Amino acid sequence: MGALSAIGPIAWTRTNEAESLLDRFERDYDCRLANDPALLRRALETRYQVYCVENAFENPQDNCGGIETDEFDFCSRHSVLIYRPTGETIGTVRLILPVNGKLDSFSMRGIASLCRGNLPVPLTSTAEVSRFSVSKRSRQETLSSAQTSLNQMARAMRRTEPLPSLGLIQGLVRMSMLHGISHWCAVMEPKMLRMLAAMGIHFVPVGDLVEHHGLRQLCYCEVATVLETVKQERPTFWEVITAGGALRPVISD
Repeated sequence: MGALSAIGPIAWTRTNEAESLLDRFERDYDCRLANDPALLRRALETRYQVYCVENAFENPQDNCGGIETDEFDFCSRHSVLIYRPTGETIGTVRLILPVNGKLDSFSMRGIASLCRGNLPVPLTSTAEVSRFSVSKRSRQETLSSAQTSLNQMARAMRRTEPLPSLGLIQGLVRMSMLHGISHWCAVMEPKMLRMLAAMGIHFVPVGDLVEHHGLRQLCYCEVATVLETVKQERPTFWEVITAGGALRPVISD
């Protein structure tokens, strides 16, 4: 199943408002659709790094060749986050798309059954957010590209920390536009829900916490509503997530 944990750098502090967060993102990061075999492999390799090496969420012996895969990749679309100074892929996220408009299409179907299928979303335009992950290597790369002063490196780290996560959310918005997705659902750690809420991204919980690699919460959101809220609460984050307003959400009927 595609439960989401608070993996990777997502905390931040305030930055100089006169400096564009979008400019810094576009200078240092590139979020791309993994729409060819080479980029898809990079996505799966990053998943292996995060889920099998850095965290013991998946068994490396069950994922041969240094890639992490599961049965839901066939109906998923993937994005990768590339750190421009090194060209390395440091993050990835996927959308598990609906198949024939059935809840059974989602990897969370077992969790959803505990909630009696109570997901008030249009299943034909709802996708599951899954495998949202940023490698710890992103922190090392940020430090190596900063100046040598410890204080300067610390400031550089604080200034960059939200960008990888915002970049992956930009990937989710782009994939949602391309595939007519108006709603997201997910199974998340409460900690990650709180972190996203601090970024202006508010998911609606459904049912009680369930045990799934630790306590997790089934939740959903409407993409258009999320983006409008981020624009009001965190306008600089909205700039990154929507690529300066170029990415428009799908409105459900």
